[in-house]
Amino acid sequence: MEHGSGFSFMKYGTAASLAMVLLAYWFRSPGESGLDNRLDTVLSSLLRAESKVGMNNARPRVAIGLGGCVDVIVDGVTLLNKIGLPPTGQPLHHDYIETADQLAQSFAYFFAPGAASERFVINDTLFSQLVEASRELPDNRWAIGGNAPVMAGRMATEGCDVLLGGSFSPDFADILSQHITVAGNVVEEPDIHLILEYPSGATWGQYTARRANRYIVHSDDHNPYLASLQDFEVKLQDFHPDLLVVGGLQMMDSFPFQQGEREALLSRLGSLLSSSSPRTGVHFEMASFVDEGLMGDLLRLVLPHADSLGMNEQELPNLLSLLRGSNITVLSDPNPRVATVLDQMRALYRLVNQRYRDANEDSDMGAYATSAKGRPLTRLHVHTLAFQAMIVTCGSQWKNTMSAVAKASLTANRHVCGSPDIDPSKARLIMDESFSVSSKEGSQRIPLEETRPVSCWDEEDYEICVAPVLVCTEVYQTAGGGDNISAAGLVLQI
Repeated sequence: MEHGSGFSFMKYGTAASLAMVLLAYWFRSPGESGLDNRLDTVLSSLLRAESKVGMNNARPRVAIGLGGCVDVIVDGVTLLNKIGLPPTGQPLHHDYIETADQLAQSFAYFFAPGAASERFVINDTLFSQLVEASRELPDNRWAIGGNAPVMAGRMATEGCDVLLGGSFSPDFADILSQHITVAGNVVEEPDIHLILEYPSGATWGQYTARRANRYIVHSDDHNPYLASLQDFEVKLQDFHPDLLVVGGLQMMDSFPFQQGEREALLSRLGSLLSSSSPRTGVHFEMASFVDEGLMGDLLRLVLPHADSLGMNEQELPNLLSLLRGSNITVLSDPNPRVATVLDQMRALYRLVNQRYRDANEDSDMGAYATSAKGRPLTRLHVHTLAFQAMIVTCGSQWKNTMSAVAKASLTANRHVCGSPDIDPSKARLIMDESFSVSSKEGSQRIPLEETRPVSCWDEEDYEICVAPVLVCTEVYQTAGGGDNISAAGLVLQI
């Protein structure tokens, strides 16, 4: 978690990244290919695009909920070896983890393709064993975790004043940025989430990871109940945010609630979102969901009140499948083509807005009327390993889309490499040199121009922007990547 005022920090990071580009140019050996020149040009062009939009003197006010935890970050393969868990011969998906064999099967299922996943461990003894083994690993790291705290940290660093709904121990609350105000109870023993990281090419038995990612396990019994919601709701009344962000609801996934408990909690959250000012943007950050009952409740009670959605390449087809009336898609292509993602984004944008129109079809009101049932979707951000893509409704409150996509792209490298300074010698481009705007036959192809790497164009009632990611080749941490990327993209649009 970054500390203190982040705006000057990020300005320094941008200047240092430009210096890195110049140093890489002057000290490059003559035998290196023109690909390095191309990457340097893309980096300097993305930095210029990011810096085109500055923050106003007034710090934007952002309210973010809900929840928080302590992340214990370890090498996943090392941890499994530590507890003596051998590689399974049968990779399988499990909605939750009850036994060590299920852990091995679930880890192998996501490890080989390099897909992010998060699972609830229902077996307290097994989870305690994992935590104790993690403590004994020499390279373990501890950090404030949870979608809301991670996004709050990024937004404070980027120049926002943040109201954070979450419960933290005194020690961890003390290291939050001075620009973050906590709304929630103090807890003596925060919930621990284990982050099993692995680099690209890592091996576990017969399995080899296609890309760097993480497998997360937890046995959280506080955050599923949205424990900080009441205090967050009270303090929100006087905070008057420019943006309200909700994330962390995957803590409810496969949790053994009593009958009606989950629906009551989500109904209360939905009421909070629906009561927010129409001038306040509402963003919902997706996550790894496998519980179809929970997803149904979210589609009915929470998502209709958000006008902005953020997600990765796994969560996009999952949500789209449910909206189309199909089942959960547990595992999707971890390296999708641009055309595939854009087609899925268009379909999601249309389906969500059709649901909004259907809900209001008997009402004679404008799209932004305060008496409307929910909100239309006006912003959709998808972050993948290779690129960032965004759809923004023309004329909506979301501004600076091109610069926001560039910032999201740069933040992906900054977070995963663990440095605000982007070193081009530790990055590579994996996005194609040109991409089709759709999978439909005869669709336009757009080349990746090094001097203008962010491509934007209008369709129907929205604008689409796509930017390549400078993929970090020396991974420090993948966990929290999506939260940092989404938060950074939002900052320039409020």
